[in-house]
Amino acid sequence: MADADLLARAEDLLRRGEAAAAERLCHKALARAPRDAGALTLSGRAAAARGDRDEAVRRLAEAKACAVAAQHPDALIIGSDQVATVAGRILGKPGGHEQAVAQLRLASGKCLQFLTGLCLFNARTGVAQVEVVPFTVVFRALDDRQIENYLRREQPYHCAGSFKSEALGIALCERFEGEDPNALIGLPLIRLTRMLEKEGINVI
Repeated sequence: MADADLLARAEDLLRRGEAAAAERLCHKALARAPRDAGALTLSGRAAAARGDRDEAVRRLAEAKACAVAAQHPDALIIGSDQVATVAGRILGKPGGHEQAVAQLRLASGKCLQFLTGLCLFNARTGVAQVEVVPFTVVFRALDDRQIENYLRREQPYHCAGSFKSEALGIALCERFEGEDPNALIGLPLIRLTRMLEKEGINVI
């Protein structure tokens, strides 16, 4: 288990906007306990706060997998996490209508990049495969009526960037760019298949 005092200090620094300092403390905690889910989560939040999108989703995906390892000590555990970015700005899950409107106005007519962190953690051996899979969505130019109609019908408030591609969100798009469309819904199955093969599990 990571040093609770170190993590408490890191949390306090993060609340005060000192992400880099918080991250340094997280690294110290992870040096002592490399698979501690709390330290990984806090480290991911700190990385996101300082704008390192790839590192944020990588750590948060690993944290999710490691969090359940104690209950499943012989399992292969999948963890994933996702952020959306547009114009250099990270868009998380909006959590409500007003923030979703703001996110979709920002995305209108632009390229939205989704970064999905994927972790396959072997709880028995302690080996974690962690990768980041990008996928880009080019949005149509949207007016407020379209945004309101979409949000009222879909309510994608738990989706990164307010975008729910497997449903009505498809109507917001001009085109997709990327190797695995499953990454859009948070689980890049092409990359996961390769990870499973490295663990000796052949899907076909």
